[in-house]
Amino acid sequence: MDQIVYDEIQKSLDSGRKLYWVLLDPDDFSLEEGSRVVREAELCGADAILVGGSLMHTDHLDSFVAALKDSCKLPVILFPGDATQITRYADAVLFLSLMSGRNADFLIGEQVKGAPHVKRHNIEPIPTAYLLIESGTVTSVEFMSNTRPIPRDKPGIAALHGLAAQYMGQKLIYLEAGSGAQHSVPARMIGAVKSQVEIPVIVGGGIRDAQTAAEKLAAGADIIVTGNLLRLEDGIDRMKAIAQTIRSFKQ
Repeated sequence: MDQIVYDEIQKSLDSGRKLYWVLLDPDDFSLEEGSRVVREAELCGADAILVGGSLMHTDHLDSFVAALKDSCKLPVILFPGDATQITRYADAVLFLSLMSGRNADFLIGEQVKGAPHVKRHNIEPIPTAYLLIESGTVTSVEFMSNTRPIPRDKPGIAALHGLAAQYMGQKLIYLEAGSGAQHSVPARMIGAVKSQVEIPVIVGGGIRDAQTAAEKLAAGADIIVTGNLLRLEDGIDRMKAIAQTIRSFKQ
């Protein structure tokens, strides 16, 4: 299967660019709202759209992703909470393995269920190690996956999980504080992971302003993800400032 989206990600990072992805949970947006948000995200300078959530109760995933595709030219990448969150309208899927936890359902079980759907719909899979990091509160993904996050004061544990992920063939590492996180992923932890791996590191959760995004980039993040700030009154302005910070970042 062609790796068009992944190759573009790697090409951008190899050129020295950092990337900005915007996450939308279909449970939180109507088709019209989602379409408006991705248009705004594209204008602000986002590089891709992520779609997914820990608990998806909506029945409009297909139409939601199709609407996003019609509304922007950015790649739309699935960020699935389980095997039910697969749609043929996406450009790619982060084929996640929750490697910070020890729940076999999210290490291999949901992946086995989802794999035939990815193959049948010819969606580009991007193997991604998902590491949940303690954020000061119980997040949706922690509750739904029945796994404990990596303690935020244990960067060495995260680093070794990242190294193992690379050796197991994962192409991306996603350090996630979780939706609604009180605290974002610590810079020290990002640096520890980055010092051990040669694959791109994504950081999301609790990033609500350009200053925080810059801190994560300086620590070694390659891709920044924001989501909940879209619900803020000044969310578009924040998104624009974050995108500008990422675009202008120099290591």
